[in-house]
Amino acid sequence: MTATAIPLQTAAALTERYGPSYRWLVTVTGMMGVVSMVLAMTTVNVAVPDVMGAFGIGQDKAQWMSSAYMATMTAGMLINAWVSGILGERRTFVGALFFFSVGALMGGSAPTEDALIFARVLQGFSAGIAQPLVMATIFTVFPPERRGMAMGVFGLGVVFAPAIGPTLGGLMIEYFSWRYVFFISLPFCVVAAVLGLVFMPTRPIPKVIPPFDWLGFALLCTALLGLMTGIADGQREGWSSDAIVFRLVLGAAATVAFICWELYTPRALLDVRIFGNVEFAAAALIAFIFGAGMMGSTYIIPVFVQTIIGFTPLVAGLMMMPAGIMLAFIFPLAGRLSDAMPASTMIIGGLILFAAGFAWMTTADIDTTFWTLVCMVMVSRLGLGFINPSLNASSLKALPADKVRQGSGVANFMRQLGGAFGINLMVAFFEIRTRFHADALTATQDWGNRTTDRMLTQVEHLMQKSGLPFQQQKAGALEYLATMLQSNAQMMAFSDTFIIVGVVALLALFPAALLSRSQRRSRR
Repeated sequence: MTATAIPLQTAAALTERYGPSYRWLVTVTGMMGVVSMVLAMTTVNVAVPDVMGAFGIGQDKAQWMSSAYMATMTAGMLINAWVSGILGERRTFVGALFFFSVGALMGGSAPTEDALIFARVLQGFSAGIAQPLVMATIFTVFPPERRGMAMGVFGLGVVFAPAIGPTLGGLMIEYFSWRYVFFISLPFCVVAAVLGLVFMPTRPIPKVIPPFDWLGFALLCTALLGLMTGIADGQREGWSSDAIVFRLVLGAAATVAFICWELYTPRALLDVRIFGNVEFAAAALIAFIFGAGMMGSTYIIPVFVQTIIGFTPLVAGLMMMPAGIMLAFIFPLAGRLSDAMPASTMIIGGLILFAAGFAWMTTADIDTTFWTLVCMVMVSRLGLGFINPSLNASSLKALPADKVRQGSGVANFMRQLGGAFGINLMVAFFEIRTRFHADALTATQDWGNRTTDRMLTQVEHLMQKSGLPFQQQKAGALEYLATMLQSNAQMMAFSDTFIIVGVVALLALFPAALLSRSQRRSRR
């Protein structure tokens, strides 16, 4: 292609070439790529127990499959505008799909857990660059009066992918292996890349590279790395160990330095001054909690039903599907309701429903039926469905017109950041409570405990009947007791985790009330 032909590949030129249908051609192209990335974000959650068994690791390591993806996706979103400004939409989109596919291949063939985590980092960073690019491209090619409908179609695709993701992941594990979970997105990536080479607009590479806030980006990455690794490894290495204290202090210091630098530099990576708007700050805090609840629960629930109740990965995925499909229908309805009533009312109602769903989940145990669990998940997801449209609208309405673009990026950043820390914090809390309950239950197992003594005797008797040598009968009975204690400790820890998720959702009622009061004042 000659230099004179490059400008003909702009959005306006492509629209002239393909006519009005170009809008939908580029929408399908972009959505194909985004769906592949959202699928990769959710399908791996049903594979967590299998990965733990394959590499002999605990949840503190396995959770990095999800939290590393979310964290690097957050960082990638902030560098998206700079990369696409240099390379153009087409090169950026196809390049992101290429590196995402490389990450998928690496993840599916990873020989160690560290290689697997690196693959997820590569995938997350690529997804962070591609998703805002696709949204901005679709927004650009549609006329103003049809952009709302276009964003609705885009949002439907983004919501539907997580609905089917766990089920597809379960199918791969059921009939093939957990490694095939990483390969699900590859066909979508190939199709999206081919379509992107044809329908994505492009532009000449500028002769002068625009400036970028590299120091701010480095500080943000340092903050994420320090805080998230400190939280994840704290229970295993000891919260007061030198390594964990150093990471947490480094992460906290980098966070403070990042905020100070963004206030100082004229090329701010993230406009932190926007938090001076009280209404927007309240909405951003709710967005953080929304992201934590959405992604954290998407991770923790499949792990719970597989490790405690004994569901297969496929059944765990099928259990999550009805709630995901319900969200696809709830979002448009909630969007209309948010136009008819105050956004804060919708948000408060959604938070209460979300908390109620997790309060109900605290009653789940090994005897809880499949459909009861489906209903539990649906109640919490119904709450999230009411929160999301109202939250998007209220966060942007709070800002003047010249700040809407920055506000949209900051709100999205907060939601993704909440998702990364939500998984991280939930697993850390679960590990702490598992150790607490295991120690408490073990302390009750002394020779004065007649119930335990009787149970051990009965187990030894059964082992004797099965022909096990006398020397191994007592050891086998004690091992059975230890397994029971660990299983009970884990079940109680999951219950505690569900409680804390509900409590955090209720705590979000405070910024929601602040948002409501601020909105009432602005209407006067």
